[in-house]
Amino acid sequence: MTRYAAFLRGVNVGGVNLRMADVATALTGAGFTDVTTVLASGNVLLTSDSPVTAVRVAAESALRDAFGYDAWVLAYDRDALAAISAAYPFEREVDGHHSYVTFVTDADVLDELTGLSAEERVERGDGVVYWQVPKNGTLDSAIGKTMGTKRYKSSTTTRNLRTLEKVLAK
Repeated sequence: MTRYAAFLRGVNVGGVNLRMADVATALTGAGFTDVTTVLASGNVLLTSDSPVTAVRVAAESALRDAFGYDAWVLAYDRDALAAISAAYPFEREVDGHHSYVTFVTDADVLDELTGLSAEERVERGDGVVYWQVPKNGTLDSAIGKTMGTKRYKSSTTTRNLRTLEKVLAK
């Protein structure tokens, strides 16, 4: 059995509003065990004996069936998530800035996002884009504006580095 972190895209951040207790119930009903949510922004820890791709597909299907929305989930085993967090290339806490990790499952999208930088610091990682942007500038940044378009919904989701640390601490 493997412990996974599943990140739901667009949940409780101006998109689809879901109660995390209901999300946990739906994922448990789909056969996942030890389902725990972290914060209200679509961060779920769960256990499965399936490979990561199957976890993603099953979670998306369960959420679509339970809530009737176009669910997108990116899943990572806990060790991979810890490695992604540890590889953050910039100073983790910079006064007046947000530190982010954008998870990306499409290599072309990964290339596009890493080529966008304007005022934010951006670096490509293994299946992720690390970036740092001044506070109050996230949605106006090159990556922030681009991530809001439909093309990126199925293959990306972004988390603040502090959120990743909370997920890893569970």
